Amino acid sequence: MEAPPATDPRVVPLVIISPVRDESQYLRLTMDSMVAQTFRPLEWILVDDGSADATPDIVREYAEKYPFIRLVPRQNRGFRKLGGGVIAAFNFGVEHIRHKDYQYIAKLDGDMSFGPHYLEHMFQKLDEDPKLAAVSGKVYRHEDGQFIEESHIDEQVAGQFKLYKRTAFEDIGGFVQHLSWDGIDVHTAWMKGWKTFCYYDPKAWLWHHRIMGSSDKHIYEGRLRWGRGNWYMGYHPLYAIATGINRMREKPVIIGGLLMIFSYFWSGLRRLPRYENLEFRRYLRQWQMARLKHHFFGKK
Repeated sequence: MEAPPATDPRVVPLVIISPVRDESQYLRLTMDSMVAQTFRPLEWILVDDGSADATPDIVREYAEKYPFIRLVPRQNRGFRKLGGGVIAAFNFGVEHIRHKDYQYIAKLDGDMSFGPHYLEHMFQKLDEDPKLAAVSGKVYRHEDGQFIEESHIDEQVAGQFKLYKRTAFEDIGGFVQHLSWDGIDVHTAWMKGWKTFCYYDPKAWLWHHRIMGSSDKHIYEGRLRWGRGNWYMGYHPLYAIATGINRMREKPVIIGGLLMIFSYFWSGLRRLPRYENLEFRRYLRQWQMARLKHHFFGKK
């Protein structure tokens, strides 16, 4: 899937920020994909969030060849903190943007790869609809000798490479520093009248080289974390159960979905904090119940 570096890329008013920590296993795939793009960002800021491996060395190697790439070290907190920690590192990158006149902003993970026309096709979609806030391609992973699509509704933009119009991103207030940032942002966008979409485009697939939710200690902890995030976000209990049942088809089969459901209700019993925006939580539950009714009874 690797493509050679682009010879005459079009520079677009885009800033990409990648929070990275111990990503040396897959980072070269991501960086090779970016330098091969027919559309190239003004700058790509990789925030090293305390790596103990060769991650910063790999970034420096590419930055020497490509001036749009820049390494920004961040003080090591001593451990990987997913969700809120990732967004704190992202926001740290925002503070270091040099091209202040950018019109688009993206968060990109360091374990992805994608074809050379990915950004070009995403920008075509954004240009077609002034109300389209954010876009991505569909996400796939290689598993058991075949390519598996990561399961999301079409309106859920992939968190691994989330590309926003700057006006929309600032309108929603950016990303929330919590595990559920990747759901709160799109629902806030819908609540404010924006659209988001994840497109099926064979020339704009995203290849994810880790199972979603497995970047911490192990996949089981990832599913527990997912349930805690659903609680924080304000999921309706019925929708939390339905989400867990839906995820039982994925690895770890059955147990992963059960862990999500358990973690959601355990978070409630422990009275863990929830997202403080009550208007958002009311909107979210109305949307979730409408989806459940449509699924079971064909009612919108």
